[in-house]
Amino acid sequence: MSDMSGRGLFITLEGIDGCGKSTQAELLCAWLENKLGKGRVIRTFEPGGWKGGKLLRNLLLGDIALTSKTELLLFLADRSGHIDTEISPALQRGQWVVCERYTDSTIAYQSWGRGISFEEINALLNWCRFPAPDMTIFLEIDEKTAKHRTNQRGKADRLETAGDDFTARVARGYKELAERSPERIITIDAAPDAEQVAKNVCAAVEKTLAGFLASFAALTARKG
Repeated sequence: MSDMSGRGLFITLEGIDGCGKSTQAELLCAWLENKLGKGRVIRTFEPGGWKGGKLLRNLLLGDIALTSKTELLLFLADRSGHIDTEISPALQRGQWVVCERYTDSTIAYQSWGRGISFEEINALLNWCRFPAPDMTIFLEIDEKTAKHRTNQRGKADRLETAGDDFTARVARGYKELAERSPERIITIDAAPDAEQVAKNVCAAVEKTLAGFLASFAALTARKG
């Protein structure tokens, strides 16, 4: 994990579409700001969470048919710009970053979902040298409930309409990734109401990062 005297901490939220990532990211950021102080937390998302990302997001989530390889490379291109212009600068300033979707999404969607080999994707991720999250919240939910939630939002994007089999493969991928990295990836049941899920998310963050929360709060208090 990060050294609190320098770099900030990096938290990612993951899960299939409809698990509630955006809601939980907003609530987590509000809770962290209450702990750490206003302006100490940055909320962002993928794809498209940077100045040049809108075009890439539209390509990835729009109606244009993409091959699996093209989709993967576009996601990595988007992340490269996102890291360079938003995430890394914020971490270097000592801010905490909360990001909806990150490398676990790439592996779950493009490996389990699309069938590209894990080894090939992992080699690309290693080559890109993306910073590793300090903690990941996996919002686990059954596909039926998630689909009901996405249907209520209105028009679905290209990945949301990829089919039930695709979603099931992605969900299985997330579960296996969580089993492989239990120290980093904390699984939270996303089925209850948003308020209860938020309490569980914040409790998990406080338990896992208690020392860092206290150190950061003390450091920022000294800086005034």
